[in-house]
Amino acid sequence: MGFTRTLRAVGGAAVAGALLFGAAPTAVADQIRNDQWPLKAFDAASIWKESTGKGVTVAVVDDPVYGSHPDLKGNVLPGKNFIDGGRGDQESSKNHGTGMASLIAGHGHGAGNSDGVMGLAPDAKILPVGRPEVGTGVENSGLGEWIRYAVDHDASVINLSIAPDFLTDSDKEALAYAGQKDVLVVAGAGNDGESKLTALAASPGVVAVGAVDKAGKPWVKSNSGSQMMLSAPGVEITSASASGSNPYHLADGTSDSTAYVSAAAALLRSKFPDLTAGQIANRLVKSAGLPPGKKGLELPDSHYGYGFIQPLKALTADIPAGSKNGPLKTPKADPAAGTGGTTSGSGDQQASGQQEEGLGVGAIVGIAVGVLVVVAIIVIVVVRQKKNDRNGPPPGGFGGPGGPGFAPQQPGPYQQPGPYQQPGPYQQQPSAPGAFPPAPPTQPPGQ
Repeated sequence: MGFTRTLRAVGGAAVAGALLFGAAPTAVADQIRNDQWPLKAFDAASIWKESTGKGVTVAVVDDPVYGSHPDLKGNVLPGKNFIDGGRGDQESSKNHGTGMASLIAGHGHGAGNSDGVMGLAPDAKILPVGRPEVGTGVENSGLGEWIRYAVDHDASVINLSIAPDFLTDSDKEALAYAGQKDVLVVAGAGNDGESKLTALAASPGVVAVGAVDKAGKPWVKSNSGSQMMLSAPGVEITSASASGSNPYHLADGTSDSTAYVSAAAALLRSKFPDLTAGQIANRLVKSAGLPPGKKGLELPDSHYGYGFIQPLKALTADIPAGSKNGPLKTPKADPAAGTGGTTSGSGDQQASGQQEEGLGVGAIVGIAVGVLVVVAIIVIVVVRQKKNDRNGPPPGGFGGPGGPGFAPQQPGPYQQPGPYQQPGPYQQQPSAPGAFPPAPPTQPPGQ
């Protein structure tokens, strides 16, 4: 199995009727936008009154991106193509990276940008980080290098709609580096229908994302697992492609749901620039929803995580910032491993470990004090002073950084003000024509 599988199953390849940019009839172009059911479900028009992602850079570690696509032009930075060392914005055949970029930061085209694909964060910038394909003879995964490039080039969100077979120590160190630099990393759960997330999605510090359909029901091929954090639309998703003859694609997959979560994070990072990556994840988690019949689930659920994202609620609800790390486990480079590795735990857990080392020294001193022989006491004091001169306290003093861990929240403690009161799972707002699902189900979705 190749290293960097993408997390998307293309259905029917190109969208029927989408021929050439600028050559398609208006009705066809309008149909592309109409087919973007997540925008209607999210009530994107109301979202964009709160935030459009302006000022935020999202790195797309994927196939290179076709930056000249009419729906993306101007929103794609040069980036880097790690295949040939060139720019990452000049792809002309592989579609996956372009598709993800369009769901995040597409701005449409035509009069009033009313045609084509619109991303959820249309004013965000895309940093394309093109990675080698499967079967190119790459010995090392390269993921660590790609993540570091994204962090060092001002990305505040990294979208990883890919599925590594494994993670190297370098990869794990890079995830820890992203956490240290306050960059939110989002990855797809996988498309194998297994009760196990991909190695990347299951990693500490990563927001793992599953896919749901229009009714809020988990996609049958979306992987599940205890590390799942959020879910988002991933079924019948229309996006842009790099091919000029087939500029739009329809597909299913956790790739697409990952892109929507990355876009939602960009919206939040734009509106709340002072929040940490963990606090952004916290807003997404505490505003997430569940379909009817699933309200009593113990969270996080292996399929939903804490629920499917509700970006408008995340932007407008009164949600306390919370601790620095929020629901994210902290990736930590392991000095004992030499080249790295990661361990997970909250800042408090790390602090506890440091304090235990100090207690060991205290115990020795206590025993020494108990010795009544004066000569022995003098020797022990001298040894203790030498040890302190050599070792000293850990950086930052005993206790270390960090805050309390994230406590699972019950759904619905924060009600959004105004008329929008969760009319249904991914259901279109009353002001727009039609609804998702088109008719009330005979039984609660997801059962």
